[in-house]
Amino acid sequence: MAIPPGTKFDSIASYHAAFPPEVQAQLRAMQDAIQQAAPEATPVISYNMPAFRLSRVLVYYAAHKHHIGFYPTASGIAAFADLLTPYKTSRGAVQFPIDQPLPLELIRQMVWFRLQEENDRKKPAGRRR
Repeated sequence: MAIPPGTKFDSIASYHAAFPPEVQAQLRAMQDAIQQAAPEATPVISYNMPAFRLSRVLVYYAAHKHHIGFYPTASGIAAFADLLTPYKTSRGAVQFPIDQPLPLELIRQMVWFRLQEENDRKKPAGRRR
């Protein structure tokens, strides 16, 4: 399930189409969960991966051989560390096994957290919560 080297994607749809149907279904579910949590975010391709951005990228995701990678930044991983213990994580990423259902509610919560974080970042310093 490797993407040929040098492949460049111009849309999330073209990214999804590069994978087998069962992986496409998981990628679409990930996309839907992100859009539900942050409907005002714009879908883009960044670093050749699907991403959603406001003034900057909130989250990325990508398909790999054995997992779907979800990249909500280091703060997103830290904020949900207790709920991510069943999964392999790193400073800014979590790996959801490709052969298991995605934890869509957790993904929505993480995106909502990133959305709130980004909205707070854009507020003037004296007006933050």
